Amino acid sequence: MKGMKMKKMLMVSLISLVFATGLYAGTVTINGAGATFPYPIYAQWAYKYEKLTAVKLNYQSIGSGGGVAQIKAGTVDFGASDAPLKADELDKLGLIQFPMIIGGVVPVVNIKGIKPGQLRLSPAVLADIFLGKITSWNDRRITKLNKSLKLPEQAVTVVHRADGSGTTWIFTNYLSKVSKQWQKDIGTGKAVAWPAGIGGKGNEGVANYVRRVNGAIGYVEYAYALQNNLGYVLLQNRAGKFVAPTGSTFQAAAANADWKNAPGYYIVLTDQPGSDSWPITGASFMLIYKAQKDVDQAKAMLKFFDWCYRYGGQMAKDLHYVPVPSNVVELVEENWRQQLYVPSQVWP
Repeated sequence: MKGMKMKKMLMVSLISLVFATGLYAGTVTINGAGATFPYPIYAQWAYKYEKLTAVKLNYQSIGSGGGVAQIKAGTVDFGASDAPLKADELDKLGLIQFPMIIGGVVPVVNIKGIKPGQLRLSPAVLADIFLGKITSWNDRRITKLNKSLKLPEQAVTVVHRADGSGTTWIFTNYLSKVSKQWQKDIGTGKAVAWPAGIGGKGNEGVANYVRRVNGAIGYVEYAYALQNNLGYVLLQNRAGKFVAPTGSTFQAAAANADWKNAPGYYIVLTDQPGSDSWPITGASFMLIYKAQKDVDQAKAMLKFFDWCYRYGGQMAKDLHYVPVPSNVVELVEENWRQQLYVPSQVWP
């Protein structure tokens, strides 16, 4: 009982120190690794925050699988993953998880004469393209959806991730929901046995392949589609409407998420209801240890996260991400108060 009281006292003391003063200033480097999905906004936040505080963020954009592996190994202050861990695994590892940003995964194409937002795809057609069952862009199932377009007799080249990826987890989770064959033969995962195509490393690698290869189709986080001027598709959602990837359609998909009652904030936002919902929406999560061994490092990290939540929203919107809603931020920071602590042997 005495030990529990001491742990609670130290936990409260840590969070009190984090929020008792203004922005943390000093030559501190916060180390993180993981998902490429949120990298564009993390890079923007890091740049602005360093200008304000001199605190640096060293973030390795290596994919969600790498982020989970590095936080498990204790080589970073935080791991980032688009594939959330379930509550029992978090408890086993001594981690807490919380959403940091929301965005969309977007199918992108390189087809001569087709501009961004012109090509329409249904869920079944998208799944069969990635299953390798549809191999030409003038396949009748595609032309039927796009009667106003002149689609070429050109081979389809599927481009997928070659690394362990949360973007892949979101994408394959969606395909598993809309295609029984995909669910049966391939399933959901950060890395899967792709039945067709070539692999690129990171969202960057997929975007580069799609840009260079005529007839290519891949999937990337929306910011990468914009940055690389890639031809994103209109995708038919659960309500039967063809929608474009935008901040508002990502927000529509996230609108009904019940974060408060989700153990470990385990929420999957693919194939959500609503006429305006983008079908392949997802959140990106932070993973940190409940027991923070370095007080100053923990303070710096949590202050950075808090600043991103409270002051980084417009930057997120400018890059077509959706900020975490303020009521969810309050839940997350209360969760920090309840679960984070510093072991007594390292308390100064």
